[in-house]
Amino acid sequence: MTRLSSNWLAVYAIIYMIFLYAPVVLLPLFAFNDATIIALPLSGFTTAWFEQLWGNQTLRTAAINSLIVAISSAVIATLLGAFAARAAARYSFPGKTGIIGLIMLPLVLPEIIVAVALLVALSQLGLSLALWTVVVGHVLICTPFAVAILSSAFRGLDRELEEASFDLGESRWGTFRRVTFPLVLPGVISSLLICFTISLDEFIIAFFLTGTDVTLPVYIWSQLRFPARLPSVMALGTILLVLSILFLVLGEWMRRRAARRQGQDAAAGGAMTGVA
Repeated sequence: MTRLSSNWLAVYAIIYMIFLYAPVVLLPLFAFNDATIIALPLSGFTTAWFEQLWGNQTLRTAAINSLIVAISSAVIATLLGAFAARAAARYSFPGKTGIIGLIMLPLVLPEIIVAVALLVALSQLGLSLALWTVVVGHVLICTPFAVAILSSAFRGLDRELEEASFDLGESRWGTFRRVTFPLVLPGVISSLLICFTISLDEFIIAFFLTGTDVTLPVYIWSQLRFPARLPSVMALGTILLVLSILFLVLGEWMRRRAARRQGQDAAAGGAMTGVA
């Protein structure tokens, strides 16, 4: 009975993965198709659609805008996430659970609700839409991810290492720079990579909050109205897909590396304490 359940579970997992990732597999497949019509069977292999991307000035501008927004959002969200994660892991204060819950709230809120709320707030304040407004929106949705990643990094940090640094006469800033930050650095890099990927691929908030300087996802959406440009859009989507997967894999690798490193440091610290 247990073996039969395991077989059905494996079949279910395979069907689920096919349903989930079949559209993703079709994206690069049609990006190399030598036809402007997206249909099977494929008419031939070509890289012309990728070559067309290099000569598109509007595309390059949108890509630069997306990089500016993604880098800015990742850095700011990681800084804010580090502050919140450090406070949550090290200190107790009134309303701690509620405050952390509010910080994590954008994870469960629909993005369109967040986008409309930000648009109304900015309009009421009389602020014009630009790239910085997109950064504000992306920081809002990226900060919870940074907090989640960095909380595990700070919680896994052995406090005895910091206390040993204080006992040796090091200041708080020196302890953070020489002890704490190197230990949580893989978590910081993981947060930067994941926040960068989320911001780079995000469409709804960018669509509502961008002004005349569009980002890459907004540019892709605008090109869908022209059937002749659809293969180029598929090629661009393939590039974004590959970059996103690479950044996510690298971010997860850094997160696991941080967890292993902290586990080794904790074991070494425990051994030294036992010897003492």
